[in-house]
Amino acid sequence: MPLALYRRHRRDCKSGHPEGQRSSEYDERKKGWKRCECPIFTSGTLQGRFKRQNTGQWEWTAAQPIARDWETAGSWEGGSPSLAAPKAPQSEAPQRTSIQDAICAFLAHRENRGLTQSTLKKYRTLTRQLCAFAESRGYMKLDQLGVSDMDVFYASWKDGIRSKAKKLETLKSFVKFCRKRKWMPEDITEDLQAPEGSSIPPNKAPFTDAELDRLFKSCDEIGGPKPRGPGYRPWGGEDVRDFIFLSIYTGLRISDVSTFNIADRLNGNDVFLRMHKTKKELYTWIPDWLVVRLREREKNHGALIFKAGEAATMRNISERWRDNVGKIFKLAGPFDTPPTPHRFRHTFVRMLLEKGVPIADVAELVGDSEEVVRKHYAKWVPERQARLTKILREAFDDKPKPKLVVMKTG
Repeated sequence: MPLALYRRHRRDCKSGHPEGQRSSEYDERKKGWKRCECPIFTSGTLQGRFKRQNTGQWEWTAAQPIARDWETAGSWEGGSPSLAAPKAPQSEAPQRTSIQDAICAFLAHRENRGLTQSTLKKYRTLTRQLCAFAESRGYMKLDQLGVSDMDVFYASWKDGIRSKAKKLETLKSFVKFCRKRKWMPEDITEDLQAPEGSSIPPNKAPFTDAELDRLFKSCDEIGGPKPRGPGYRPWGGEDVRDFIFLSIYTGLRISDVSTFNIADRLNGNDVFLRMHKTKKELYTWIPDWLVVRLREREKNHGALIFKAGEAATMRNISERWRDNVGKIFKLAGPFDTPPTPHRFRHTFVRMLLEKGVPIADVAELVGDSEEVVRKHYAKWVPERQARLTKILREAFDDKPKPKLVVMKTG
């Protein structure tokens, strides 16, 4: 009788299968099966002797020839099974890197570059999704991922076209990292292309003055904090009003506003923004009335003027304020463009440009290049429209000017 092959899972099974559980090649072809490297055994009777024998292999294609050798010899000791073949020296065997180890090395490499937490978060998100995808297909080793796998993985992303393009760049950088270390035999992302239209720069959407008025009216409408009990709310409309004011007068991101430490950030009317690329301190200015409002918050809430409840981490505090501001958005809606806290940062840029602040200064205040500001905020640059008007006027100035002719009717 032909020998049967099966995998017997060990206590330290990397995919978490119970110790002693057996699985066949057929079982492991089922959707969702988590692959592992537990040994494959063969069992059967040869020359009247029943035996279960470890093939010493974990891949089915490697275990099958060994079982056939024993069958051909008709004996557990006979023949020249592949198991008995001399193994190549360890140093000559190709190194196989696990997906998890490759991801850990990749993230460590990015952290060593001193990237911002927001950028590192994007790398962690992509690698976490890749790891989940690999597990769903039962992959443990990096070289198990192929070109077709990347097609499926890429197609599973539900992001917008620009977010998808950015994520694709991150995936390609991971593959490049692995290729450079010779962990991958080929570039499995070479054929993947960014979505059509993703390279077109999006138009920024600052809040208009009319929209800001609606937001502040909604702050009045929602009222103050509600005492403990049904509908308890530890914050009120004035809290959100302060949050919005600080956002649009500094251009800080929601995470910076949520965790604003007034002891470290505010000096007179100057608000510390960040360390500039020149390593010089960079400040923006806020009016006296806003300083007074923030100092009042300090008396009630301490140095972290927007910290509320038990939230301790930057992420938790930011998410709480995202929800708080979201309630005001809902009350003040509808909006032509979906409102988000990040639009306050765009509003900061819009207000400066409309007042004629040079693009170079605006770019410095928001930590972007002049090219980026021109590309995304051109609509609000007065000098741009004046320049275009001048070009058009000069272009048509010497052209014939026909006289107005009154057309007779009926």
